Amino acid sequence: MFHQLLKTMKNNHVTACITGLLLLLSWANSLAHIHAAPKTVPIPITLQSLTVTGKVTDDMGRPIYGAHILIQGTQRGAFSGPTGSYTLEVTPSDILECSYLGHVTQTITVAGRTTIDFTLETETTLLEGVELNAGYYSVSQKERTGNIVKVNAKEIDKQPVSNPLATIQGRMSGVDISQNSGIPGGGYIIRIRGQNSINAGNDPLYIVDGVPFGSSSLGSAIVSGSIIPLGNPNPLSVLAPEEIQSIEVLKDADATAIYGSRGANGVVLITTKKGQVGKTRLSVDLTSGLGHIAKFPKLMDTPTYLEMRREAFTNDGFSDYPFYAYDINGTWDPDKYTDWQEELLGETAYRHSARLSFSGGNATTRFRMGAGHQQETTVFVGDSKYKKTDLQASVNHRSEDGKLGLDLSMGYGYEDNKLPGFDLSGQARNLPPNAPTLYDAEGALNWENGTWTNPLSLLESDYLSDRYSLLANLVLSYRPTPALEFKTNIGYNDMRLEESRTSPHTMFNPAFGLDSRSSSIFFNNGGVRSWIVEPQIGWEMTYGNLALKVLAGATFQGEVTTRLTQLGVGYSSNALLYDLSAASYHSVLSDTRTEYRYQALFGRINLSFGDIYHLNITGRRDGSSRFGPGRRFADFWALGGAWIFTRNRSIGEALPFLSFGKLRGSYGTTGNDQIGDYQYLDTYSVSGNNYNGITGLRPSRLFNPDFGWEENRKSELALELGFLRDRIYLTGSWYDNRSTNQLTGIPLPATTGFTSIQSNLAAKVANTGWEFELKTVNLDKENIRWTTRANLSIPNNELLEFPGLETSTLADTYVIGQPLSIKKLYHSQGVDPQTGYHNFLDYDDNGIIDVNDRQWIADTTPAFHGGLGNTLTLGPWEMDLFFQFRKQDGFGMQYGGIQPGSMVNQPIEVGDRWQEIGSNAPQQRYSAGFDPNASIAFDRYRNSSGTFTDTSFFRLRTVSVSYDIPSGSTMDCQVYLQGHNLWTWTALDNGTPEGISGFIPQPRMLTLGLRLGL
Repeated sequence: MFHQLLKTMKNNHVTACITGLLLLLSWANSLAHIHAAPKTVPIPITLQSLTVTGKVTDDMGRPIYGAHILIQGTQRGAFSGPTGSYTLEVTPSDILECSYLGHVTQTITVAGRTTIDFTLETETTLLEGVELNAGYYSVSQKERTGNIVKVNAKEIDKQPVSNPLATIQGRMSGVDISQNSGIPGGGYIIRIRGQNSINAGNDPLYIVDGVPFGSSSLGSAIVSGSIIPLGNPNPLSVLAPEEIQSIEVLKDADATAIYGSRGANGVVLITTKKGQVGKTRLSVDLTSGLGHIAKFPKLMDTPTYLEMRREAFTNDGFSDYPFYAYDINGTWDPDKYTDWQEELLGETAYRHSARLSFSGGNATTRFRMGAGHQQETTVFVGDSKYKKTDLQASVNHRSEDGKLGLDLSMGYGYEDNKLPGFDLSGQARNLPPNAPTLYDAEGALNWENGTWTNPLSLLESDYLSDRYSLLANLVLSYRPTPALEFKTNIGYNDMRLEESRTSPHTMFNPAFGLDSRSSSIFFNNGGVRSWIVEPQIGWEMTYGNLALKVLAGATFQGEVTTRLTQLGVGYSSNALLYDLSAASYHSVLSDTRTEYRYQALFGRINLSFGDIYHLNITGRRDGSSRFGPGRRFADFWALGGAWIFTRNRSIGEALPFLSFGKLRGSYGTTGNDQIGDYQYLDTYSVSGNNYNGITGLRPSRLFNPDFGWEENRKSELALELGFLRDRIYLTGSWYDNRSTNQLTGIPLPATTGFTSIQSNLAAKVANTGWEFELKTVNLDKENIRWTTRANLSIPNNELLEFPGLETSTLADTYVIGQPLSIKKLYHSQGVDPQTGYHNFLDYDDNGIIDVNDRQWIADTTPAFHGGLGNTLTLGPWEMDLFFQFRKQDGFGMQYGGIQPGSMVNQPIEVGDRWQEIGSNAPQQRYSAGFDPNASIAFDRYRNSSGTFTDTSFFRLRTVSVSYDIPSGSTMDCQVYLQGHNLWTWTALDNGTPEGISGFIPQPRMLTLGLRLGL
């Protein structure tokens, strides 16, 4: 039934509406059990009544207008006026109850008095109760001076995804995440407030329980690039989202400067779940899900395709078809039709997981242990399977006097990924619709007498990947006095990747007569071992309205990276493929070992005055082994301030509609050393040439002792406003990040023997923008709660300066005044009605269209992006809907495509083509490849503005519906249904607006789960 539900959703979006109506009916039934509050009986005024007057003020002495003064046990009362005063008839024994939104209710017995004043304390709001992890310290959201956004475990647990990055996609302003493909264990691209560097890394710093977690992949594009886009499997996929307590992203200078150079591109802090005080609890979580590709591009059917092919040969001057034109010369059945996308990518992907955890503790010791296993298949035919197993454990101990602390956390993850060696998406979109069947009458692969390459032959190639990750962190702390704390953080991380891709001779047509002597295999083994030690000291002091917090520490970090990539060719049997010693030819393609050392001193001073003014000063001195002598150390700092103006008495009186108001800002510098190791050294590499039995060396890099830090200066201003006791909370931020001293290659004359030298370029990149976040509590009753959360980012990226750009090798890549993500294309002028060929703008007006006319700027930077979520709770039911949206331009299917008229299927839009002189059509005349003018014109067109289009989308990214089954006080039981990527609206008709062409997109997933707590 579950399988049928997904199948129906695949072809009919109305199912989602029907499901919603059924849920509403269930909720309506549950509402019948919500009892009304008991009625109160008014107490009449007796002859002994007296008049009480008074005034209502807040804890800062400001009058409260609209406070409700009620005689307890009755429905009689009064409201305070503009000056806070009130008048009420009472009896001497009455009890008065004074309440006001956002303040603690106060009760006073009359006891015969005629004057009673109320002073209401400000109630702690949801805002004040939110603690944010800033890395080396924590801060309440109310008091923060930096820009930190957070997603907690409750939001994470509602998403049926396997990578932590997917859980924050679209949920944080300023954080842009895209998934390369729908392959399990595939890669993600994350940019926090844009791209800062031209050539250096732009990935953020990942910290998992205080330990740096490498962002760069250990994969090799030679091995995995044909199945995983860019050969870049994401290392975070080894982490289990179910074990994560929160993910915080630090964005501005104030938040990131304490990490120095490592925080240049933002910081992602991942905190795993820990034990809680209470009895030992056992939790079991079981899920089972399935998925399909949500949408395929619309391609030509057989009649339309054959019409294209015949017309192409006619246009090229052919009356007879060549022998190799099997699709139209009668060799293949002209009446056959196969939807190859459905045939090759239409399988159901299954995902199953099981998780078990123990947790508990007392006031001094808490513990938690968890283990999980997940299996996932793909939409490809065959036996592809992705497996992930993880173990997590933590112990948190405090001595009885609270002075000594020990926090230990350990995590182990293992991924076993078996995939086809090649993604079949390209074949699924390109195969002629009348191509032969996949299997012959005997069930073997059908080669149709050598007239085609069976796409299933690619499944003979296997990609195998084993990834291991061990992460451990120990924090020792000692607090001799309540104001002083000594702490040391010790962390270790070990990641290993072993991957291989086979190319057995069975991939090829048996008619070729090949055997295992033609079989080959690629191996890649990589590893990263890193350690970190961070001693720290913290001190706090309060003097009247002044609160001072001081933090000082040091960082010592080391990392060793190894990688070995090999090729083996020629085997006596395919059974020996994975044994390199059995290969007749063995080649080491790459063998590297690099070491990285990092040291730093850091400090923080935080001042708070009267809970109104907050000042944060951060400094860090970094040292990196990646730079030349004399340039290895640099200083980075930040200044952040916040003014909670609603705490100011006069302003609070002038703005009574605000429950919270804060103005904050920050300015500071961070650095960047993500350029790779040994870039400043004069290095040599193996030449591969053999002379008298000796392999020679060749110089590969010039020495540059002045190679130093890239610097990023960050500015931010923000306004935070809370209304109705912060039930409506709005944040608006403006930022300006300027990255200078760019780490890149500077071109050299050819006479030097080198094309460039790694150096610092006086180029400047700016990232500016606006960010908005909104959180509202729309309804909050005893059994009903409805909340909304939304975020919007409006980024802008610009290359401000680049000395000598016009004469550099990057002149065709970048333009001053434009974003770094641009592409320079030909400017399409449509199809010439006379010739039927694509026309292009002649920028230099020399009468010739050549590469110098690729001047049209295609900007792929999003105009804006964000998310919108709603959570509705009705008794035991809870429903969560989250939408993701993006306004952006990008490339359609014909970008980098194959000429229409070739033996390749095409999008249905290609049917609107030029056919005769004078016709006006968006597509040029068909050609089978024998018209050089058509071929040249299309080659330019596929790299022109004609393929640049609107790739905006609005996606129902996540749906979660859960029901808490009443099961007594000894056990918690919850069933839930979760959907992912259920519906996408986009003007782009190529299946998905995300991902990389030639790779499968994200599938639509439905997951059913059961959660038990004992």
